[in-house]
Amino acid sequence: MMDSDVKNPFIVGKYLSEEYFCDRAEETDFLLKQITNGRDVALISPRRIGKSGLIQHFFNQTDIKEQYHTFFVDIYATTSLTEFVYTLGKEIYAQLKPQSTVWKEKFFKTIASLRMGFKLDAFTGLPTFDLGLGDIQVPQTTLDEIFTYIDESDKPCIIAIDEFQQIGEYAEKNVEALLRTKIQKCNRAQFIFSGSKRHIMSNMFNSPSKPFYQSAISMGLAPIPIKTYADFAILLFEERGKHVDREVVESVWQQFDGYTWFVQMMMNELFALTVENDTCHVDKITEAKHNVIMSQENSYKDLLSNLPPKQKIVLQAIAKEGLAQNITSSKFIKKYNLSSASSIQAAVKLLLKNDILTQTEDGYRVYDFFLSEWLATVY
Repeated sequence: MMDSDVKNPFIVGKYLSEEYFCDRAEETDFLLKQITNGRDVALISPRRIGKSGLIQHFFNQTDIKEQYHTFFVDIYATTSLTEFVYTLGKEIYAQLKPQSTVWKEKFFKTIASLRMGFKLDAFTGLPTFDLGLGDIQVPQTTLDEIFTYIDESDKPCIIAIDEFQQIGEYAEKNVEALLRTKIQKCNRAQFIFSGSKRHIMSNMFNSPSKPFYQSAISMGLAPIPIKTYADFAILLFEERGKHVDREVVESVWQQFDGYTWFVQMMMNELFALTVENDTCHVDKITEAKHNVIMSQENSYKDLLSNLPPKQKIVLQAIAKEGLAQNITSSKFIKKYNLSSASSIQAAVKLLLKNDILTQTEDGYRVYDFFLSEWLATVY
């Protein structure tokens, strides 16, 4: 049934319900089979293609909701074991807070090192979790307590850790081995390790020298097929008294290589530009793209202002190229008035590390399609 509170059905950056989620039936069934049979999963694919949405959709399945506690932990912004433990503990409590269960009451009894973060709201009388990073004095102790708590849960848990490759960047050098040991001994939880840096994730789970070697079933994620997405988009328009040409949806899908976040952003804007009972034609695509890019222009300017000059010049060159090959060749250097092959390599290395560039089998491109077009045409 259509939710009247949702004015624009092309949801961006979050999961609402199955109604606004496109397909992924086979991928959902695959996750269901692996997890319910006691196998952890390493979900490896580029950012913005729909990993987080798939996990949330999987968590929303009736059997999973009824039989498991589910936790989604995004560690993309973490830089240390302390931050990891803080993020994990806070997510567990956030999911438990609405519930009135013995397991919730046991949270601060078992995880004693977080007890100082437990307070009662002066106005509502309800418990709150008010904890700062500095309150975690010994992260390994808190981590031990969290895993003890999970192992004593009233029903099995599924813990999805997003951008899992981030643990390899932590200041502490033994985090992979530490987590592997804890997870291996945890009998009441299955894990989904989601990551976007494919070479790092593949190395973590496929290299014999790594602690997580062969500890999870690897799973990739390809773009939703163009016909499937077009059918989905047309239906959402029709359900709200609007129409869209199939050519429009297919053109958008092709321009963004089927990357879900970018396609959804465009369709969200195209839906907003189409009045009720009218039809969205291809002539609206240029306007929609311009509107999306301009809505993010300030953040793009901030990004550029924080880049060193050499990185900025290389980034602009690759954006103008679209898909850049042979970036250290004399032809590429001369075309964009770059300094040297070594300086290009150094700049690209940092741009890749910061997820501003991405590398494909065919070359390098700016990760954000909208940023790429802004750099090439507006800036």
